[in-house]
Amino acid sequence: MSDDSALHLAVNGMSYSVTAEPETPLLYVLRNDLKLKGARFGCGLGLCGACMVVIDGKAVPSCDISVAAAVGKQITTIEGLGSGEKLHRLQSAFIAEQAAQCGYCVSGVIMSAYALLERNPSPRDDEILVALDGNLCRCGTHARILRAVKRAAAELPQ
Repeated sequence: MSDDSALHLAVNGMSYSVTAEPETPLLYVLRNDLKLKGARFGCGLGLCGACMVVIDGKAVPSCDISVAAAVGKQITTIEGLGSGEKLHRLQSAFIAEQAAQCGYCVSGVIMSAYALLERNPSPRDDEILVALDGNLCRCGTHARILRAVKRAAAELPQ
């Protein structure tokens, strides 16, 4: 593939040019080309949520969208939310509620919760459950995850 066929992506507020086949899953480009390791490979079918990112405000499994389909859209990964120096309120809430066991699913769960809180700053429990329905966690921290999302929502200015 030549440089004139580079694909241009907007990720975490920065612009990137990548050379990849258009049908390459966005997850592979994020991890391999941009070295953003927060989105994780889980099932490869868009069913587990481990690779969840936010695209134009919507939680999307990055294994299930081609890099070409992501061109021209605003992509946010877990790396775009906060850093070790300044955590996002969701990250802080997950720590405070001890909502992670192995941690494999957590970045995807946080990204789904982030998309929810951006469109609905005061979600009810049932709305949180619907928003997180596409995220699988085998560690059994679902009650803690729910508390963490509610804690982060409570920290939003009303």
